[in-house]
Amino acid sequence: MNRAAVAVATWFGCGYFPWGPGTAGSLAALIIALVLHIYSGAGRPVLLVITLLLLAPAIWASTQTARLLDKKDPSIVVIDEVLGQWVTLLGATVLRWKSFCAAFLLFRLFDIWKPWPVRDFEKLPEGVGIVADDLAAGIYAALILYIGGRLRLY
Repeated sequence: MNRAAVAVATWFGCGYFPWGPGTAGSLAALIIALVLHIYSGAGRPVLLVITLLLLAPAIWASTQTARLLDKKDPSIVVIDEVLGQWVTLLGATVLRWKSFCAAFLLFRLFDIWKPWPVRDFEKLPEGVGIVADDLAAGIYAALILYIGGRLRLY
């Protein structure tokens, strides 16, 4: 059970990246979304469904991994960045290389900055707190991405 939890929480090893594991998790999520889009035409509805399907396993895996490592939010847990990155992409008005780049940069900005009330979500218990702050950062980033798309910035 612990192995499965750690595998999901680290997004199958991305969390072990030595420099910026959260960035590695976000990049992995972006690559998956890009591949899904290019090879199957998957867009925002598919990303929404995948995000919703992975939400409960992400919370469970984050909780189990945090307990195993005896840390509130271990840096190897990056499933939260994966889901946050996909939430950000939900704000894209079109999916092309500029929107993918903007989504990546915006999500990383809001995930690191954690403006109000994003940081407050970290106070929620265990895996819920680990995942919720990244989802909130993703919502902020999605809104800015959407506005940028409506203004034809990408």
